[in-house]
Amino acid sequence: MWYFVMFLNFIINSLIMMVMILISVAFLTLLERKVLGYIQIRKGPNKVGIFGIFQPFSDAIKLFSKEMSLIFKSNYMFYMLMPMMSMMLMLFLWNLLPYCSYLMNLSLNILMFLCILSLGVYSLMISGWSSNSIYSLLGGLRSIAQTISYEVSMILIMFSLIILMESMNFYNLIYIQFSLWMLFMNFFLMLTFFVSLLAELNRTPFDFSEGESELVSGFNTEYMSGSFALIFIAEYGMIMLMMMMFSIFFLGGNFWSFYFYLIYMFMLFFVIWVRGTYPRFRYDNLMYLTWMSFLPFSLNYLIYMLSMKMF
Repeated sequence: MWYFVMFLNFIINSLIMMVMILISVAFLTLLERKVLGYIQIRKGPNKVGIFGIFQPFSDAIKLFSKEMSLIFKSNYMFYMLMPMMSMMLMLFLWNLLPYCSYLMNLSLNILMFLCILSLGVYSLMISGWSSNSIYSLLGGLRSIAQTISYEVSMILIMFSLIILMESMNFYNLIYIQFSLWMLFMNFFLMLTFFVSLLAELNRTPFDFSEGESELVSGFNTEYMSGSFALIFIAEYGMIMLMMMMFSIFFLGGNFWSFYFYLIYMFMLFFVIWVRGTYPRFRYDNLMYLTWMSFLPFSLNYLIYMLSMKMF
């Protein structure tokens, strides 16, 4: 009976969390459009509702009510499944984060997080391939190269912190930062980690899976209506997730504090600010940055952490 109550609690909490994430994604898109509008000295959405507050909902209704047509000679099953897979992975990753209700309090939930995070490449790759468009395929290939490159250094950075706290549980990471944030102990590691996250999320200045100038749109060229909306929701859900993870890893992660949520909001704003400020990187520079700068740095830092722990 106790297990049934716990399972029911998990299901109800997960559903509430998923609904809240979807609403948050809608308002994050509104925030992005407003902030980019003010950066470019214009208003942004301001017609639908007061301050354009109903704009995300009107966009959602428009996208999901548009006609969906299948492409000739595309691989239908994979083409339709991949947007759902990317969204499912995003929602599953949210379950692994530490909450007051202990949704999925595994002793190795950071390891579980990394395993599921690395599956995100497949949805990009297969959606690009199954569209039967050379532009989509090129976008998919670029995003695979980019995501794999930055995931290596990102995971090494995480391992440095895991060695420091000697645990793979998010809750221990929060407890260890009650006295001192990781930010003060590993400042340069934090900067590297943030840039790696931007590349992992396909955000400006590293948004190479989409490229209007050379790839029409990118891996999502052939997607339309509801399937495009799912890709869009998954992308913005991942932005929110990664900034939450960044806040947990380096900025205390104290869920019981009001200041944590202010810092989290600032990190979301910061990602949008970066998008409004920086131009797109050149592709070879992106690869050079990760393999020649970030990887040696994160490896050396990992070895340093290991030697500090040993001696």
